[in-house]
Amino acid sequence: MTLTPAIPSTAGGAPRPVRHVEQVMGMPISVALRGRHAADARAHAAWSAALAVLREADRVFSTYRADSAISRLDRGELALGDCPPEVGEVLALGEAARRDSGGAFDVRRGGRLDPSGVVKGWAADRAAAHLAELPDTDFCLSAGGDLTCRTLNPDDPPWRIGIEDPHDPRRLVAVVPVHTGAVATSGTARRGAHVLDARTGRAPSGIASVTVVGTSLTDVDIDATAAFARGPDAARWLDIRGRTALIVRTDGSTVLLSHAGDG
Repeated sequence: MTLTPAIPSTAGGAPRPVRHVEQVMGMPISVALRGRHAADARAHAAWSAALAVLREADRVFSTYRADSAISRLDRGELALGDCPPEVGEVLALGEAARRDSGGAFDVRRGGRLDPSGVVKGWAADRAAAHLAELPDTDFCLSAGGDLTCRTLNPDDPPWRIGIEDPHDPRRLVAVVPVHTGAVATSGTARRGAHVLDARTGRAPSGIASVTVVGTSLTDVDIDATAAFARGPDAARWLDIRGRTALIVRTDGSTVLLSHAGDG
């Protein structure tokens, strides 16, 4: 994923957010808080609860843990009905994404079960629910660079999300202001060609990154990955879905899609 952490605006003398970061699910998880409960005991409790959600998601869904429910389900040691109910929820999201993407996105690929393309955004949304319980407090939660943000007062400055250039991560191709919403990117900058088109088993051609902006991190994370997997067809597919998005091609050219109501 190729989003930089939130860059908060401090226009008008607004205080800088309080930040925390932990390593969970094999990636950095960070939060920026601003407002009434940004630095008190309630904030620490909400952050701890959010981390607990992510650690539980890792325990259940990690494909790197032999004892996770998803690994045991993949090996046939557990039936779906014997798994935590969250497994069925995630697999249903994956099946919907498979249908919507025409098979380019598939949690069952190469004979293995791997719902990682669903879990990160889904788990971050569940974790953010604890931050959303803080009164009079804005937050921006980043899970490996994909972000979900809330700003209670529309007159307050937005969170400014930098989108890295997949050809040169030292540069930004855009900065997206988000008051309340989610931003997710799928691309090659950080992890190389790790997203494959499930229809062919090969990395898609002609595309370097896809960023999608919307209201739900679960949805935009899935759609960014599915669109990237579709390769040259990414922009057309996202446009049909009514998504606000930025596509960076391998030749450096970009496509911007804007739809009212997203973000």
